[in-house]
Amino acid sequence: MRKISALFSAFLVSCIAFSTVSCKYEKPKITDAEAEKSADTESAAIVQVSPKEQLAVSIVQKLNLPTADLIQQNTKEFVADFEQVYKNDKDYLLVLVDKTHHLSKDYIPEDLIPLSNNDYYSVSRNDLSLRVPVADALKVMAAGALKDNIWLMVSSTFRSYEYQEKLFARWVAIDGLEEAERESARAGTSQHQLGTAIDFGSIDDSFAETKAGKWLDQNAADYGFSLSFPQGYEPVTGYRWECWHYRYIGIDACKLQKKWFGNIQQYMMEFIDAWERAGGNNL
Repeated sequence: MRKISALFSAFLVSCIAFSTVSCKYEKPKITDAEAEKSADTESAAIVQVSPKEQLAVSIVQKLNLPTADLIQQNTKEFVADFEQVYKNDKDYLLVLVDKTHHLSKDYIPEDLIPLSNNDYYSVSRNDLSLRVPVADALKVMAAGALKDNIWLMVSSTFRSYEYQEKLFARWVAIDGLEEAERESARAGTSQHQLGTAIDFGSIDDSFAETKAGKWLDQNAADYGFSLSFPQGYEPVTGYRWECWHYRYIGIDACKLQKKWFGNIQQYMMEFIDAWERAGGNNL
């Protein structure tokens, strides 16, 4: 019996020892080469976000842009597209001017040139002028319109601070202050003072139904001209629909506006202004 008892005790000890060894987990050993490969894989899985991308996301969120999700889901591509346009703006065409972003009273572009009737388009008055790059682009666009048997008439271009001041006062006298605010800019807040905006044709809603109005609506962006105050966006732009008012921003900027900003000029200009104020061009 003792012998059996001793054997049973030995059996129990061996079982306990086996159980302890079997239950203990030891992490498999890996070589240095395998460890390095694993680290590289983990690093590649981490999405690197640059300071510019972080700033872009911060701005679109702050501005609450309708295209914020699109930009946030494709931030790297957006920043690349944006910088391509922004850095190539050698003529300073992408300046935000609206009811809260003013031009100084004495601002007059240095490269204004007078316009006159020619073989490509006509002018409504003899005192019209545009900045050089805009006048050049207008000629190219008018030539394109002629190929489609469309004749463009330029009705209003650069306006000085003083001219806009008198014009706004005139509309207040005609329609009252509230209505004037919807259809005319106060002095210092008009895109016309930039020398890059053009009013075409009759300067009223009927222009949208003319051949020239329809052609511009379909083709102006291909020549770098953007409709500043589209229909249905008065809460955004501050002005009612103006089917006749186009601002030259450049062909690439028009493409950027369409791809990333819902084809709304105001959204893009607000982003650019916020980018500059946040020092994005120094990153």
